[in-house]
Amino acid sequence: MSDLNVSPEQLSRFITATMQAVGLPEDDARTVGELMAEADLQGSDGHGVIRVPVYIRRILGGAVNVKPNIRVVEERAATALVDGDNGMGHLVMKRATELAIEKARTCGIAWVGSRYSNHAGPASLYARMALAHDMVGLYFAVGNANHLPAWGGLDMLLSTNPIAAAFPTHQEAPVVLDMATTVAAYGKVKAKAMMGQMMPEGWMIDRQGQPLLDPKRSDEGFLLPIGGYKGYGLSMIVGLLAGTLNGAAMGKEVIDFNNDDTSVTNTGQAIAVIDPAAFGDVHAFKLRVDKLVQEIHASERMPGVDQIWIPGEQSHLKRLKHLQQGIDIPAALTRQLDSVAQQLAVPTLADTPD
Repeated sequence: MSDLNVSPEQLSRFITATMQAVGLPEDDARTVGELMAEADLQGSDGHGVIRVPVYIRRILGGAVNVKPNIRVVEERAATALVDGDNGMGHLVMKRATELAIEKARTCGIAWVGSRYSNHAGPASLYARMALAHDMVGLYFAVGNANHLPAWGGLDMLLSTNPIAAAFPTHQEAPVVLDMATTVAAYGKVKAKAMMGQMMPEGWMIDRQGQPLLDPKRSDEGFLLPIGGYKGYGLSMIVGLLAGTLNGAAMGKEVIDFNNDDTSVTNTGQAIAVIDPAAFGDVHAFKLRVDKLVQEIHASERMPGVDQIWIPGEQSHLKRLKHLQQGIDIPAALTRQLDSVAQQLAVPTLADTPD
């Protein structure tokens, strides 16, 4: 069986159908489908359609509320706390981000946290939403499983705890940083296992401190933080902001959603939005960002380096490529998705209308 090539619309419709089949209302299912397909479109293949099987398992296991009452429970002029009522994380964070954008338009800056959310896909999905409004987006989250011990420890009390930031530009591709506080996000480990590939040295070590290269043995070790002890510290700070501050899970309270289909995760996230208009002319700001990008591109390169990349630039090119040429779905993942489709009595991905 070879890889399957699909359009973003086809992928979105397939995901939407699976979500409707397990009880999400039509509009909510479409929102989740569009955001998950957007993840694959930008090349975040560890957070897109690959997550359908685990999402479906958890919904069917009763771990996710398919008809949540997503509501604001604390609010001031520039801040809010959203209770997701254990709904799909994509729905919770879309609501939180829209609220942050609205508040930033009035206050110049806004911070909206969430609790009782769920896994919401790649961090950059929500930071990027601010770009359409010529605003800056910052996103923080507690990962949905602990894969990181404290520096020097063995008990995994922290997660990948991702950060994203998005800056609007005038002519250049937007500057978009999307990173885990570990060397690799766990979604990349899952993607390697799916494709039958080994991990590079430096992603994980075992409990004896030796390199762990087989992603199928990932439960025998843990992820490594970026920058050694600095990455461990950063993971903790992000977790305090996105989790503890919001009354969401951190430390031992974090549920491994990969291996638990019945427990509520109480995932915490936060989105901050800055309106550059609060600091001067927006167009001038975007031109200054362009200028910095151009200076970096034109800077002297080390021997053997063909191009210096700006954060988010490669994802931007993947987006353009996938819009023109479609998205390749690995054969192993296609088989899993076909099984889900059969279970839910919906058309397979290949049979979903384009």
